[in-house]
Amino acid sequence: MTDAPRLERYALVSLLAATLTIGLKGGAYALTGSVALLSDALESVVNLLAAGVALLALWIAEQPADEDHAYGHTKVEYFSSGFEGGLILVAAGGIAYAAARRLLSPQPLEQAGLGLAVAAVAAVINLVTAQMLVRAGRRYRSIVLDADAKHLMTDVWTSGGVIVGVGLAGLTGWRILDPLVAIAVAVHIIATGISLLRGSALGLLDTALPGDARGAIVSVLERYSADGARYHALRTRQAGRRRFVSFHVLVPGDWSVQRGHDLLERIEGDVRSALPDSTVFTHLEPIEDPASFADEPLDRRSAGGNHIDQ
Repeated sequence: MTDAPRLERYALVSLLAATLTIGLKGGAYALTGSVALLSDALESVVNLLAAGVALLALWIAEQPADEDHAYGHTKVEYFSSGFEGGLILVAAGGIAYAAARRLLSPQPLEQAGLGLAVAAVAAVINLVTAQMLVRAGRRYRSIVLDADAKHLMTDVWTSGGVIVGVGLAGLTGWRILDPLVAIAVAVHIIATGISLLRGSALGLLDTALPGDARGAIVSVLERYSADGARYHALRTRQAGRRRFVSFHVLVPGDWSVQRGHDLLERIEGDVRSALPDSTVFTHLEPIEDPASFADEPLDRRSAGGNHIDQ
């Protein structure tokens, strides 16, 4: 696919940004001894690992369908997003542990001004990278890039809170502010981790497309009712950027095979135009035959069920 190199370049940029921010935030921690800045640096380590997994996932997702993976490999993106969510939760646990220890034994901060300036540079790098990934994730409907963008934006807000908290601790001399800010950081990023895990789980469970996408499909199908066609058994799911749509089209039984085929070709083309990157499966049935309505559920009923038109 022509978009593959672009997506991989986005992941490489994220990888580079994570490497830079680890160095900057680690330096800020070394200058100040702030556990809050240490927590911020640990989150950037997670960013680096997540960016590496994202790069691998994007490469796998772009591999063409094969005999063992007839529907392609795009579902691997959900594993990448889930892995990132899990890493975030692990990082949150480490941050909370370090903060709890410092809470019991507060330590003075050193060179707070210089350390915070370094941390601010790292935050700007993450902000620019996150905005780039947000746009790319929306454009290409990539859950990998979207997850990376959300994580980086969480890192930006984390850095902002850390800078304010550590700055106040340095100005007021209230040492307890440093571990309290770190604990707040841990709680904040836990919410992001849970959100990413939830999105990944829904994708792996073949959750239906969102309402606006399903509405676009229904709009296309209902346009053909004037031609004597009906539909049922509409099912949708998404695997990364690829969307899958299936439905049955019911037409008068005296139509020729060619006429039915031509109708399906037009409907499938309209659905793909309304929802790019969609794979559309259709099934043609005679509207007069009760057996046509036996396979509306996922598991086919015996023939002779209720005759229901949509």
